[in-house]
Amino acid sequence: MPEWLGEERDGYLTLALIPGIGAARLRSLLAEFDTPNGALLAPFERICAVPGFGAAAATAIGRVDRRSGGRVMGQLETLGGHLLLPGDRRFPERLAEIPDPPTCLFGLGNLELLERPAVAIVGSRDHSSYGGEVCRAVARAAAERGIAVVSGMARGLDAVAHAGALDAGGPSMGVLGNGLGVVYPAANRLLYGRMREAGLLLSEFPPGERPHAGSFPRRNRLISGLARIVVVIEAAVASGALQTVACALEQGRDVLAVPGPITSPVSAGTNRLIRDGAAPLLELADLLGYFPEVPNLEGARGTAEAGGLPPVAGRIVNALWTGPRRVEELVDASGAPVGAALDALSSLELSGRVRLERGGLYRLVTPALFG
Repeated sequence: MPEWLGEERDGYLTLALIPGIGAARLRSLLAEFDTPNGALLAPFERICAVPGFGAAAATAIGRVDRRSGGRVMGQLETLGGHLLLPGDRRFPERLAEIPDPPTCLFGLGNLELLERPAVAIVGSRDHSSYGGEVCRAVARAAAERGIAVVSGMARGLDAVAHAGALDAGGPSMGVLGNGLGVVYPAANRLLYGRMREAGLLLSEFPPGERPHAGSFPRRNRLISGLARIVVVIEAAVASGALQTVACALEQGRDVLAVPGPITSPVSAGTNRLIRDGAAPLLELADLLGYFPEVPNLEGARGTAEAGGLPPVAGRIVNALWTGPRRVEELVDASGAPVGAALDALSSLELSGRVRLERGGLYRLVTPALFG
């Protein structure tokens, strides 16, 4: 697609923002009429004759305010933002290849982050302390290695993921379900400012547009589309995070899910994902295996075979993902003789991966797994 400039850029934006047009119809229009303004000025009958068009779509084009694209550009420039169109060298190729690609993107912040390898981290708005701890650790570990952390700027684990990446001095991209300049939810105002200064905010909605019921499902396909892999930390059975998983699978992206307590409603969705075939995220090597180009990969994998723990220690760690356990439970879970199980547990404790708490319960120390 040509790189539209000036009045043709404004005309393209006018067409792109007409409800119901979409990428496929827009390509058909440009193939038929050569330029955006050629399509805007085309007679009703000729538009109706374009494949995929009917009277309703032709009427919408005929009634649109042709100056609307120019006004949107003015609002974007006031915010200090950038317009990205398909064919622009800065438009992310990963999004151009997904089903139902965006017709345009509005960006605020560092556009160079679009060139980074990226992981999407999503999860529950009403998360547990365990979920917050894991999310922060995964985001920090990824960001410290230059992997951009993508999420949806919602409250809960989205916000934790963005903050974890920024706190580590690493890259983060936030995909909005509203236009730039609108802070939603209001509680994320400080985070919005941090992302604008040190990260990148992206939206396919024009500046100033408020969120609505359909905007968040559309946002989800962009979150997964920008990433090489999607990590789900916590998700209830009906969680919006699982909509992002569905988008990821449709786009051919891999999904990692963090196991959680089987008694926790916010882990019910992630546990089912694992049951149904998603790979579990148990340690940093599980994530970094998808990013062979990142630095210090071999060091992060450790000495165990395939980047994992020795078998007995691994089974103990897996048992602890579902919550604190007594020593006798861990011995049973290890599948090893008592002496070998206790040796493995001692090694995990000395390495900082597990800790013994009051009441004789062992607990997994998540940051040690992702440090």
